[in-house]
Order: sequence, then C-alpha cells, then structure tokens
Amino acid sequence: MSRVLQVSRSGFYACRKRRDNPSPRQQRRKQIDTAVKAAFDTGKGRSGSPRLVLDLAEAGHQHDRKTVADSMRRQGLRAKAAKKFKATTSSKHNLPVAPNLLKQDFTATAPNHKYVGDITYLWTDEGWLYLAVIIDLYSRLVVGWSMSERMTAQLVCDDLKMAMWRRHMPTGVIVHSDRGSQYCSAAYQKLLKKHDLICSMSAKGNCYDNACAESIFSFTQG
Repeated sequence: MSRVLQVSRSGFYACRKRRDNPSPRQQRRKQIDTAVKAAFDTGKGRSGSPRLVLDLAEAGHQHDRKTVADSMRRQGLRAKAAKKFKATTSSKHNLPVAPNLLKQDFTATAPNHKYVGDITYLWTDEGWLYLAVIIDLYSRLVVGWSMSERMTAQLVCDDLKMAMWRRHMPTGVIVHSDRGSQYCSAAYQKLLKKHDLICSMSAKGNCYDNACAESIFSFTQG
C-alpha cells in the first residue's frame, strides 16, 4: 500500500499516531466545535456568529467572533433566514421633503442625468444587513452602494459618495428617492448640495414613484 500510494511507512505511522493522539490544539478546536454546534442547535439554526458569541458567553464559553465563524465554516453551519419583516425607510418625520421631479419618468437620454436610490434588507450568515444603492436610469447600472447593520443617514451618504467617485463627480444630476428620514436628513441633503445635485422625492405613500429602484430588490423578497 505504501508503494502504491507513494508514501513512506514512517509517514503513514506518524499520521495514524497523530489521529489517535490529537494535539492540544486539535483537542481545543474539537471542544470549540462541540460548544458552537450545541449553541447553534439550541438556537434552531437561526443564529449567526455574532448571536452565537453572546449565547456562548452566557453559557460560560468566551470566544471571539472570528473563532466562532471559523468553527461554523469547519462544520458547514449556516444560519437560516428568520421569517421576520424588517422595515426600511420611514416617512413619518418632520424633515423637509423635495418635490417629485421624475413623476414616474424613468427614462434618460444620457448617463448621469437621472439617478434613483433605495434601501432594502438582506439576510446573511452574520444576520440582517441593510443595502442602499444608487442606479443610473440611462444604463440601469448600480453606480453606488453601501451596506450596514444599521439603517442610518450614513448608509445613504456612503452609496451617494461612491456613485460620485465612480462617475467622476458629475453635477446637475437629478437624484430621486422616497421620502424616508435617511434621504431627508441634513447630512444627505448637505452632500447633494456639495456636489450640485438636484434632489427629487416620491409622493407620500406612492410606491410607483420609485418603482424602478425598488424593482432591483425583488430578488431579496422571494
């Protein structure tokens, strides 16, 4: 067998010895895997590494997020998406709202004339994350995006900054969105003015006014 597999006899016996007598590191890894698997099963397979770190700590096992994530990968453990609705933008605020300049006209004759933006949520192995995008209506290309665990004004500011950087700082672009508090925030409006962009917002409660942006997220709702 050694000749056929082209391995030395000494190497074979050394490998078998290591298997029968695991090193302290291997024993430690096995203990971690056992604890992670138990916590994962207790959570009915819905917990990602951040949640498991907390669950393990409550059980007296102190492990950092990277250690838990590595253990999950070794064991092929993937969190299931919870059947839970996550709200996106909210128009219940007293911030100034821009007029609807697009009026459901989602056509453009050239790049960097009309952008639309929106926010959605995604389930990942690390839990829920929010995704914000900017789309150029001429090519329907996503020109800016950002992700975060929190749905804040910074989220939409970051994707707009990416769009500006990738498109070499165009000016006079109509940037359309819903009237959520993130888009009405002082930080986002200041960024629009800084780059000489024109703000446009959907009418209250009319999802069709931003249908082009929302359609790109249809795959996340299946």
